[in-house]
Amino acid sequence: MLLFNKPFRVLCQFTDAEGRSTLSDFIPVPGVYAAGRLDYDSEGLVALTNDGRIQALIAGPENKTPKTYLVQVEGIPSEDALHKLRSGVLLNDGMTLPAEVELPGEPPAVWERVPPIRFRKTVPDTWLRMTITEGRNRQVRRMAASVGHPVLRLIRVGIGQWDLDYLKPGEWKEVPSPERRGNKGKLSGKKRPGP
Repeated sequence: MLLFNKPFRVLCQFTDAEGRSTLSDFIPVPGVYAAGRLDYDSEGLVALTNDGRIQALIAGPENKTPKTYLVQVEGIPSEDALHKLRSGVLLNDGMTLPAEVELPGEPPAVWERVPPIRFRKTVPDTWLRMTITEGRNRQVRRMAASVGHPVLRLIRVGIGQWDLDYLKPGEWKEVPSPERRGNKGKLSGKKRPGP
C-alpha cells in the first residue's frame, strides 16, 4: 500500500484524455489504484492499493473511515456555523453526518500552494480542522459553503490510521497493510497532529 501527497491540480487517476497531470506523473508503481478520490483542486493524502479489501475498507461508505482535512475558508465562522457543521448540515443530497471541527488557533504550517490562493485585504480567512466519516462528492467544500464560508484551500491530512506525516507534495511512501479494529472491519483511527 502507498501513501501519496497529491499536489494541487493533479487528477486522482492514472490517465487523462485532456492531458492534465495525473498520478502517473508521480507514482511509477504498476497495478495500484486510489482508494477513494481527492478532487483535482484539493491537496494532500491519497492511499493507493492493489487490494480490493483495503479499497473497500477505506472508501466503502459502510465503513465510515474518518478523513481529516485542513480547510482554509473565507471569513471567520461564528459559533452557530461551527455548531451546524458539528451537528450535520442539509445538502442537496441529504443531511450529512456530524463533522468534528476544531479551530487550530495558529495557522497550520503548510507548504505554499502554486498558484497561491487569491488574497483579499477586506475579507479575512480562517483555518479549520475537519474530520468527516462520509465520502460524498466535494463534501467538505459543500458543507463549508452551506454555512456561508466558501473553501479557499483544502488539504487532506489523515485517512483512518494514516496521516500525511512529512510527505511533501508529490512524494509517496510504502506502508504496511491496514490494521482492523474489532470484527467490523473498520480501520483503526488515532488522533493526529497537524502537518
